[in-house]
Amino acid sequence: MYFVTGTDTDSGKTLISSALLSLAKGKKCGFKPIASGCVLTPDGLRNSDAQALMAQSNMGLSYQQVNPIAFEPAIAPHIAAAQADVILSASKVVETLLATPILTADFALIEGAGGWRLPLGNHQYLSDSVKQLDAYVQTQNAERVGVILVVGMKLGCLNHALLTQQAIEADGLNIAGWVANQVDADMSEITANLSSLQQVMTAPFLGYVPHLPQANAQLAAKYIQAVDSIAQNDSLSE
Repeated sequence: MYFVTGTDTDSGKTLISSALLSLAKGKKCGFKPIASGCVLTPDGLRNSDAQALMAQSNMGLSYQQVNPIAFEPAIAPHIAAAQADVILSASKVVETLLATPILTADFALIEGAGGWRLPLGNHQYLSDSVKQLDAYVQTQNAERVGVILVVGMKLGCLNHALLTQQAIEADGLNIAGWVANQVDADMSEITANLSSLQQVMTAPFLGYVPHLPQANAQLAAKYIQAVDSIAQNDSLSE
């Protein structure tokens, strides 16, 4: 089981998550527990990130199982929740995930929202949900929830990547690997920046996805290490 986080909003979490799901074998499912910026449809609120994950999954989960907490405004989820009189909590997020067949999947991936310290309100963060889920999975399957960090390659990404790595490790979570995703097509010295990241990041490097004007899961997957390699790195680091 993996949780995908990013160095910031729009770092490319959905693209990388979809690519990882496309590479996975067996029963696989992707989740977007919290999503803002949803579109109101005849079937209810729908989020394009959640739908992208569903397109690469094969367990037949309903939209509500994949994205149980949805907000229409494209704003911070805890602010959207307050406006909608919805109480967010770390335990609520975990409960929605465990209400699905997530533990029966051969490959389960959970895409976060924003960065690692996404506020839920009342001094709780989405990272608290990951810690709670990790503790539960350890008791049930003697496994860990591996974190995959997507580094949005743009000016300032070195600082963002290091701070996020430190926060994840301080929370006691295992970083299974990181992916460099070029979000700024005109980023200067991309090669030098990538080299610097490879020197300072402690987790395995899973690949560099160049700027893709017409990005899709299959195209991005060509630049990422195979999923079984991620699992191997994860087990070796435990």
